Amino acid sequence: MAGRAPGPAVAAAAIRPGAAAYDPAMLEARAHHQLKALLAGEGARRWPHHLTLSRLVARSLRRADHTLVRLAPGTDPSWWISLLVPLVLGETRLALVVGDGLRQRLLQVEWPRLRGVGLALSCWEGPDAPAEARLWLLNHRELLEAWRNDRLGDRQLVIPEAETLETALREALAVRITPADWDRLRRALPAAEESLLSLHGRLGRRLLRHPRTPHGLVALADDDEAPLRHLLALLKPLPDPWKAWLEAAGGGWSSWAHVDADQLGWQLHRQPLEPLAELEGLLQGRGAVLAGELAIPGGGGEVAPGAAIAGLGLTPQVVVELGDPPLADPLPLYAPLRQPLPNSPHYAEHLLDHSRRLVLAQGGLTVVLIDDPALRRGLASGLAAEFGSRVAEECTAPESNGVLCCRWSWWLENQARLPLPCQVVVALLPIASLEDPLTAARVARLRQQGRGWFR
Repeated sequence: MAGRAPGPAVAAAAIRPGAAAYDPAMLEARAHHQLKALLAGEGARRWPHHLTLSRLVARSLRRADHTLVRLAPGTDPSWWISLLVPLVLGETRLALVVGDGLRQRLLQVEWPRLRGVGLALSCWEGPDAPAEARLWLLNHRELLEAWRNDRLGDRQLVIPEAETLETALREALAVRITPADWDRLRRALPAAEESLLSLHGRLGRRLLRHPRTPHGLVALADDDEAPLRHLLALLKPLPDPWKAWLEAAGGGWSSWAHVDADQLGWQLHRQPLEPLAELEGLLQGRGAVLAGELAIPGGGGEVAPGAAIAGLGLTPQVVVELGDPPLADPLPLYAPLRQPLPNSPHYAEHLLDHSRRLVLAQGGLTVVLIDDPALRRGLASGLAAEFGSRVAEECTAPESNGVLCCRWSWWLENQARLPLPCQVVVALLPIASLEDPLTAARVARLRQQGRGWFR
């Protein structure tokens, strides 16, 4: 169970021998008892909501309803075990949808914990699973394929990363066209080779003439793609991923190119603006448990419970907030007065000066969060001139008194493997830039619909 085997595979053996006959009405009590015994045996400091979450999940599985659990941001990942115990003890056919990071934790950490106390479950992996498989472990792309091909059947869904569901589905639905895909298309359709070469050259000249952007992204309008789309509509059959690219049409999709001006190369990209709309009705008629670090209403104009994922057919009968107790001591916050604007030529010097002072005042790890690559590299160089090898950029093994400069996304992905910092310097808020074609397209669509585009 240390990793994922290629293709469909059974990951573990059956439930513990000698178990009593399954009684759905007793699932909550059995899950409560088993989890309590497991946590007592481990003797570690416990997350305060383990038993509550376990009973909520067991109740949702028994009733086949929709349950939405909001966890406090930064909740320790140990909460996973309280989700898994009722899945093991029940007999409901389930599909567990996780990303790669959570899959790794499941197989390498949580599964051995369950097997160590005599709880094990047959877990099927891969793009397809037999009807008798109790638990089907899927990533988001496999979920899309299973739903489109009507392979989910009546399985209930368990989605433990609800806060990343929209982003993960957008990535799963994304279509990318590389130079190798153009070659594959020409070989598959030699009669259209001359037309394809002409369209490729015309599109390439338009992209390479475009002024350079910081990330090499160039938005594409419908008129830019129309000639290629019209030609492909006449050609059958199309090799992958051209068929998916042709089907990804309409105002609900955004197109752009990633241009490497130095190598005179480019790739086409398409992603949906509202990926949840592509799976409209996924949860209708089936039970579902969604848990994640979702915004809590009333904390600054956030959306109502479940509104962000309502397109899937979510109608939560139970919405529960499992937050952490308030901090005994407030966190100190330092915000310099009269700061220059981030696009000011003086901001880099201002940021370096204040970051240097903050590092000098602390003896532990300092994390500096900044997405702008040029500003981040400049700041790291300036701090390295002062503090030497203590300064690192996106390193998973920083020194105990080091300075770690990184992107927000990198920090969110790797913070569980890093030591706890003594201070966090927010150099730039992670507000999406309108220079990103996907962000610009999403803003334009929200404006057309009269919705709050800034939030």
